[in-house]
Amino acid sequence: MTRIVILGAGPTGLGAAYRLQELGHDDWDLYEQNDYIGGLAASFKDDKGFTYDVGGHVLFSHYEYYDRLVEKLLGDNFTEIMRESWIWMMGGFIPYPFQNNIKYLPREQVLECLLGLIEVQRQPRDSDNFEEWINATFGEGIAQHFMLPYNYKVWAHPPAMMSKQWMAERVSVVDSERVLSNVILDRDDISWGPNNKFKYPLHGGTGGIYQAFMPYVEPRLHLQKTARSVDFDAKVVEFDDGSATEYDVLISSLPVDQLVRWSTGVPGDVKDAGSRLSHSGSYIVGVGVNRPCPSEKCWIYFPEDDCPFYRVTYLSNYSPFIAPDKNHFLLLSETSHSPWKPENKADIVDRVVNGLIATGLLDAADRTRIASTHLIDVPYSYPVPTLERDDALATIQPFLMTNDVYSRGRFGAWLYENGNMDHSVMQGVEVVDSVLLGKKEATWKPSEPSGRRLSLATA
Repeated sequence: MTRIVILGAGPTGLGAAYRLQELGHDDWDLYEQNDYIGGLAASFKDDKGFTYDVGGHVLFSHYEYYDRLVEKLLGDNFTEIMRESWIWMMGGFIPYPFQNNIKYLPREQVLECLLGLIEVQRQPRDSDNFEEWINATFGEGIAQHFMLPYNYKVWAHPPAMMSKQWMAERVSVVDSERVLSNVILDRDDISWGPNNKFKYPLHGGTGGIYQAFMPYVEPRLHLQKTARSVDFDAKVVEFDDGSATEYDVLISSLPVDQLVRWSTGVPGDVKDAGSRLSHSGSYIVGVGVNRPCPSEKCWIYFPEDDCPFYRVTYLSNYSPFIAPDKNHFLLLSETSHSPWKPENKADIVDRVVNGLIATGLLDAADRTRIASTHLIDVPYSYPVPTLERDDALATIQPFLMTNDVYSRGRFGAWLYENGNMDHSVMQGVEVVDSVLLGKKEATWKPSEPSGRRLSLATA
């Protein structure tokens, strides 16, 4: 029987493990470096009664299998929420998406956005990167006021470093007739998006979904086991406690740049390709406040520099059990960082609180009402779709798969566009089906080389 080893008990590893037990395959083990499961979808509860997610997650799906699985795992432990998302800029709130609601801007900025949009409609432009695509698609007004500054805050990388190929449903494009109609008719437009209605667990935060995997994986789950090396020739994983395990097939959701850097039997061109992958990190700061929630909003985007964060979620609006009681509420902020956008961890909590006050989410008097703060340091938050990414992956993944190693998940596959929770779980499920049943993977797809080679990713 094929022995399958899984590294990482986040959504991908849990999806793979669940599928293995579902198929009745008996020779597998799941190893996780932390003392908890869930990876970037885990949640943590503090001693004040606040539950913190690792960033703002919403539960929606592209897959019937995932829908059935979540229904089985959660049962009645969920609520459904209508998305209410906003943008804070120029001293006020604007419904998302920005380009459909520019009527909320000062008149001069409305005119700049409309003129820029008209110009690109009149004279279409080619684009070779994400920044050029933004300017060519939205015009300079929308680009300069929102799209460029916001995307820099999210990705912590200059948009000129990034490919334009990854977006799909991730970025709302522009309908010029719709934009003009909304301005002239003074009409709100907030219906865009694949997740305008979403589920959320009643108990346990987002991590409640993944804790529900425990009965299915626990007999073969090994916590606090940090892989330190994979020997591709001997097919052995070594752990930092000195133990080791053999495998026939390895499914890894570890960051693929790390995997190829510290493993043995990896050729130089593959290691070099791994060094050309770029990512951002995040500081997730939760602020629990001792008063009833003043808003029904779900989350807010922040493109301007009056605050360090790019997004804040009213997490306590997702479930009545996120905060200790109805007289408390919880804000969850996300601040990205990278070598291109350094952020000081030592004072990030104070800067977040100051930013929440500067943007009106908290009153100055709320400083004395803060019941709890919580900082989660996430070294790997987004795999950045740089111009070099596809070339690098086109070198790395064939080598790994030739050696019976399947690197999947948000950072295993390094494909942000396929990195939602549903995508990640299904990558684990589908790779098991590929190995054991010979089915072709649908979610993960091999990267096509572009032939481009830049130096930005290693700057």
